Amino acid sequence: MKNLPASDSPSELISRRIEELGDWRGKTLARMRKLIKEAVPEVVEEWKWMGTPVWSHGGILCTGESYKSVVKLTFAKGASLKDPAGLFNSSLDGNVRRAIDIREGEEVDASDFKALVREAAALNGAGKAAKAKTVKSAKTAKAKAPAKKKAKA
Repeated sequence: MKNLPASDSPSELISRRIEELGDWRGKTLARMRKLIKEAVPEVVEEWKWMGTPVWSHGGILCTGESYKSVVKLTFAKGASLKDPAGLFNSSLDGNVRRAIDIREGEEVDASDFKALVREAAALNGAGKAAKAKTVKSAKTAKAKAPAKKKAKA
């Protein structure tokens, strides 16, 4: 991408990336972005790692990278997601991430993809809720614990 003003929002930068791609990759990235926003309307768009579109909701849902022959959507916690439609077709050996590589002429099923995005958002929310519950439980246990008696010297 060309030199960009520092004031551009992440959403503007993503739109510019789509526009600059101008070919099937731009159309594909625009479609997937639209589906992400439909699946999780509260999604936050970010621009990270010197030019990678990122969609977050309680943590990273996925990134949208564009290469010469593929648009890659990498799900940060993809290995923990159920994928009954078999959308994941890349990064399958990793312990955490999974990706969907979309090549020219391919189209990902909209409802299956949105279900995957919603599941990723729920996983991020569940992880935060579980962490908050653990912290709350620890504080409650500490409050209920009997005070330790000091040993007499």
